[in-house]
Amino acid sequence: MPSTCPKCRRVVAEDVICCAELRTTWRCRSCRKLSSGFVMPYGKCFMCGGELETIEGHEFDDPMKVRPIREAVQFELNTYHFYRLALAKVTDPTQRAVLEQLYQNEVDHLHHLQDVYHTHLNDEVLDLRPDVGALLADRLFEGIDLADPRAGAVGLYDKAIAMERRTRDHFKALGGELPPGPERDICLELAAEEEEHVALLEAEREQFLVR
Repeated sequence: MPSTCPKCRRVVAEDVICCAELRTTWRCRSCRKLSSGFVMPYGKCFMCGGELETIEGHEFDDPMKVRPIREAVQFELNTYHFYRLALAKVTDPTQRAVLEQLYQNEVDHLHHLQDVYHTHLNDEVLDLRPDVGALLADRLFEGIDLADPRAGAVGLYDKAIAMERRTRDHFKALGGELPPGPERDICLELAAEEEEHVALLEAEREQFLVR
């Protein structure tokens, strides 16, 4: 049955991952990487070694009206649909294993946005009309040789890395344009999050190449 988020007080469905869960949110003072969990980790930021600080998190009446949050959701949905459409196109076991991992990572990223920024996404935003999906698939996979198991997998990684870098650079640039305040903080947090995504994808790609 529906319940009320204990932080933003919004009524959410039982199966929606809520932003609260009474978790702790912490941020690196150096790279601005934002994380959340039930306890604050001991030591330094795992990305850059910087000092961690506990923060209260961001609370807005309607998070989706906040430009950085709204754009972050759209970027993550774009990447999510890229992986989902790719899974529908490939049959090679190697490529499918790559895509299933990337797809799950992106689902986790969407959940992270819900945890931290109270986005409360529903299933409707995760679906595309079949005709729209077909048009996107033709454009998204142009230049990727999905018929070649190895080259196709590397091409998928290259495309995913390019998308994450573009998102990272967008929030870096936007953060530089905004005055000090919550929205600028969010841009820096999102840029740091995308930096982590890029590093993870690059590491996975390298491991794949040496197999």
